[in-house]
Amino acid sequence: MNRIILLTISLFLSIYCRAQQQLAFPFQGGHQAMTQFFKDSISVSPELIKIKANGTVIFKFTADEKGTIKKLVIYYADDAILAPPLIEALKKSNHKWVVPDNEKFHDFILSFSIGLTPPRAGSPSPQKALYNFFLKRKPILSTNQVPLDNVTLLPTVVVNYKIDE
Repeated sequence: MNRIILLTISLFLSIYCRAQQQLAFPFQGGHQAMTQFFKDSISVSPELIKIKANGTVIFKFTADEKGTIKKLVIYYADDAILAPPLIEALKKSNHKWVVPDNEKFHDFILSFSIGLTPPRAGSPSPQKALYNFFLKRKPILSTNQVPLDNVTLLPTVVVNYKIDE
């Protein structure tokens, strides 16, 4: 009799408790929609193309229950010049973020990787420009402690642009 009661209780507990809650992807339409949205929204300026800028930028932002971005922090950027077009793209994503139920605000970490697709011909000009970019870059670094609390780490958005040399 005790075994039956113990088995029944453990069965109810296993149904009631879940090790991980399955969440929907926090961007309307899912991962592919988010990637395509940012690839369409990010416009690489001629200035970035001219200096052959590339690198990574990591943002932490807070979205409210309506999907509006309330707070945006740059945690890391290989160069400050990479951030403005990404900030503009993030502003365009207002009302597209899905916040988990029973939360008024939710934090997300999103990283962008911007790179270039070199021309087919083995020209040394792009290599020299890349070297010059890395010599003169001005990174943005987080020097203080980074409070994460309850945050969702999103997959990296990769953006490539072509150069004509």
